[in-house]
Amino acid sequence: MKKAIFGAGCFWGVELTFSKLDGVESTAVGYCGGETPDPTYEIVCTGQSGHAEVVLVEFDPDKVSFDELLEKFWTLHDPTTLNRQGPDIGTQYRSVIFFQDEEQATLSNSSKERLQSSGKYKNDIVTEISPAQQFYRAEEYHQKYLEVRGLGNCHS
Repeated sequence: MKKAIFGAGCFWGVELTFSKLDGVESTAVGYCGGETPDPTYEIVCTGQSGHAEVVLVEFDPDKVSFDELLEKFWTLHDPTTLNRQGPDIGTQYRSVIFFQDEEQATLSNSSKERLQSSGKYKNDIVTEISPAQQFYRAEEYHQKYLEVRGLGNCHS
C-alpha cells in the first residue's frame, strides 16, 4: 500500500469521492500542514493552526496509480481559488498536495504544470505542493461523514 494526502476544500466530499475509486483501500479525513500539535476541528476552523482539511488515501498502486489519483484530485475543486472552495473560506480549505516522496513530488508538479498549460483555467493554479507533514486524524464524527448519513457528494 501507498499513501497520498490531498486537500481540496471541505474534506467530507473529497473523502467520499476517493473512497469510491477502485484500488483505494482506505480513506481518513484529518488535518495536515499546520503548527499546532493535536489540532481539533474547532482550532482548525479558526484558521490559526495553519492546518488544511485533508484526506489521507491509502491505495494499491497495482490497481490505481498516483497519476490517476491526481487526475481525480484536479476535478474535485477549483485549484485557482486561494484559500477558498465554494462557500468555504479560509486557509484550512486551501488546495494542497502533501507528497510522500520525490516521485509523488515530481508527478504532482508535472501534473499541475500540464493542467496550467492546458488552458482549462484563465487564472493561475494556486495549489500548494509540499512535503507531507504529520497527519492528524479528525474526530470520528467527521470520518465517512457523507456516507454514514446517506448524503450525496458536496463537490461538483
